[in-house]
Amino acid sequence: EVQLVESGGGLVQPGSSLRISCAASGFTFSLFHMSWYRQAPWKERELVASITSDGSSRNYTDSVKGRFTISRDNAKNTVYLQMNSLKPEDTALYYCNARRFGANYWGRGTQVTVSS
Repeated sequence: EVQLVESGGGLVQPGSSLRISCAASGFTFSLFHMSWYRQAPWKERELVASITSDGSSRNYTDSVKGRFTISRDNAKNTVYLQMNSLKPEDTALYYCNARRFGANYWGRGTQVTVSS
């Protein structure tokens, strides 16, 4: 059974840091392109960051460049999102996504709330 399980979300103050994780199972993780998406209330889901299967290339949406870092550990079947200098507008449900050709898997998300 394919599973993507996000963890590490929570309530933090503006300017804080947080690292969220996504543990994968049920498929060959090292072959998949991994991404983090987020969805805030009343907004569409947006792509935040992505990383190639071997970790050699990463991309970010403009609003998080310089603050967020995506990484992966293929030995642990886990992808991470390090979030620094968090802002209230980063508040959202963060989803992990795995994609390769016709396969497209989603986790259930972890909530990140940035508020004073």
